[in-house]
Amino acid sequence: MKIQALGGCCKKSMQNYQNTMDAAKECGIEESVEQISDTNEILKLGVMATPGLVIDGKVVSSGKLLSVGQIVELINKHKA
Repeated sequence: MKIQALGGCCKKSMQNYQNTMDAAKECGIEESVEQISDTNEILKLGVMATPGLVIDGKVVSSGKLLSVGQIVELINKHKA
C-alpha cells in the first residue's frame, strides 16, 4: 500500500504527516509514508488545498487535518 501525505509548509500539514505515520503504524503497514511538499506534484494530483492524503494513487482527503482515527478508517476502508 502506498500512502502519501500532501503538504509540508504549515503546522497542519506537518501534523497531518505525523498522524498519517501513526495511523500506518497502527494498521501494521510496513511501507513508509511519503510526504509530498512540492506544490507542482500536489497540483498534478488535482489537490488544490493541503493538507491532503493519497492512498494507492487515489486522493482520499484534501484541505483538512485528519486525526489518527480518521486516517485509520480510510486505510482500512481502502484495504477492503
